[in-house]
Amino acid sequence: MASKRQFAVLGLGRFGISAALTLENMGYEVLGADMDAGIVSTLSEKLSHVVSFDMRDARAMDQVGIGSFDTVIIAAKNLEASLMATMLCKERHVPEIVVKAIDERHAEMARSLGATKVIFSERDMAKRTVMHLVSDNAVDYIDIDANIKVIKVVTPKALVGKNLLEADLRKQFNVVVIAIRHGSEVFVTPSPTYRFAAADCLYIIGTEASLASFEQSF
Repeated sequence: MASKRQFAVLGLGRFGISAALTLENMGYEVLGADMDAGIVSTLSEKLSHVVSFDMRDARAMDQVGIGSFDTVIIAAKNLEASLMATMLCKERHVPEIVVKAIDERHAEMARSLGATKVIFSERDMAKRTVMHLVSDNAVDYIDIDANIKVIKVVTPKALVGKNLLEADLRKQFNVVVIAIRHGSEVFVTPSPTYRFAAADCLYIIGTEASLASFEQSF
């Protein structure tokens, strides 16, 4: 059996704590790190490992074995600390380096230093909020790439009883249903003859514009 992925979260502000605790609750082993010893103390019984150190310190990074982690999430508020941590993780061949960026300039520098994924927590939350405001059906909204998104929607009334062939969403809106949750069952790449039920959750992929067109039509 493959061993579970190991995660490190550097920077335990609101975002970092939320990410670390979520991973811990999902059963993953998590290292949390922050310069603030008080924050570290409050999390000592909630995370597998939590330490206080300066993420800009190469020796400290080596002492916690940062190179052995599969994914490092860098959530530092300080730009210098974030960029230095990104570079040190890259030098230690961390496979996945996720950086919470302050702005586009930060994101660009993080990518150039080795970040494999950049997130903007406030911006992404704003997008999810707007999607909920403008859609009666949207349950969630996920960024895949700069212009490719996945939305999770409850089946629109106009589609109930139709199958995928009859709905022909690819032709009409240039979107694709990639999965359907029907009760406790999940159908990945569902059959073209599957008929939508009222309580189904549909996972639909497309560009931001095509998904907006789909939403507006229903």
